[in-house]
Amino acid sequence: MPTNRTFAIAGAGFSGAVIARELAEAGHRVTVYDRRDHIAGNCYTQRDPETGVMVHVYGPHIFHTDHERVWTYLHRFTRMMPYVNRVKAVVGGAVYSLPVNLHTINQFFGRTFSPREAEAFLREKADLSIVEPQSFEEQALRFVGPELYRAFFYGYTRKQWGVAPTELPASILKRLPVRFNYDDNYFSHRFQGMPENGYTDIVARILEHPGISVQLSTELAPRDAASGEHVIWSGPLDDWFGQAHGALGYRTLDFERFGDQGDFQGNAVINYCDVDVPYTRITEHKHFSPWERHEKTVLYREFSRECTPGDVPYYPIRLVRDRGRLARYLDMARAETGVTFVGRLGTYRYLDMDVTIKEALETADQIKLAISERRALLPLYVDPD
Repeated sequence: MPTNRTFAIAGAGFSGAVIARELAEAGHRVTVYDRRDHIAGNCYTQRDPETGVMVHVYGPHIFHTDHERVWTYLHRFTRMMPYVNRVKAVVGGAVYSLPVNLHTINQFFGRTFSPREAEAFLREKADLSIVEPQSFEEQALRFVGPELYRAFFYGYTRKQWGVAPTELPASILKRLPVRFNYDDNYFSHRFQGMPENGYTDIVARILEHPGISVQLSTELAPRDAASGEHVIWSGPLDDWFGQAHGALGYRTLDFERFGDQGDFQGNAVINYCDVDVPYTRITEHKHFSPWERHEKTVLYREFSRECTPGDVPYYPIRLVRDRGRLARYLDMARAETGVTFVGRLGTYRYLDMDVTIKEALETADQIKLAISERRALLPLYVDPD
């Protein structure tokens, strides 16, 4: 097995770009393909020509992580500016802070609880008869009780996922969705920020290496790689196999732009939790760059729906009906040679940006190690189960 290899990478998002850079720096030749006419995948950002606002074209991406290696890696290619994501929610005509915290509880119930009092109050509300929650709804009812669940979780979740919360696994709601203090930072990670010049600039700098060639508006179809090339596949897992067992379920997003004057909502993200409001949230993109000043604004209403052929897949659904089909695709993947599956779509998991970058770095580490030890490259370096 040669020590210098050639790779074909499907997808110029973070997974593909980071792996390409790591392999190129190790002396390998890499060609990155993307079916779209731009790099950066769904993290793509660009300046709006009318307002000058940096727009997150495929929806907001706020960087947050506890992985120091990932945070340090990003700083090779950008300056991360301080940014705290403070999400608000409109429920029944009132505005609340998210995640649910002591202020939210006191405002919603019209009380002035201390942390200990609020915790005891919600313990009385919680349905402790649900010992082992099986669904999203049971998980929420056990943690916060019926009132907060119906107000902040039921409607938003139904719109976001397109099914009743009773059909979603409890694992989606992994942690207690309540804080018994006044902390309204949406994330709790040690490192948080926003790239000064947007995400597209980061990916462009990562891909800027003499060992990397980028082919945009060019789809790398399965088994299109040249002789001797190893494929890194960050496209949909089922696409690699021609959907031999049927299509896996994905959600996609539609964005409706409206207005451009002044400051519409005074915040980057406001969720609309009532089920009779068709959109899930309104995003105001100039607030994602608080170090900049813009007279006009860019606003989007965001709608979630099932992904159909030709749509951009955003995240896998992983409902019960997908589990058997996914297991069959994973069995096929583990038996493949000449390809490695990576990223949110390639491993059919919901991944935040930091985990995507972390796994890309680790996958590149393992590929380089396997080459140095003259071992075969594996199709999966993570456990998607």
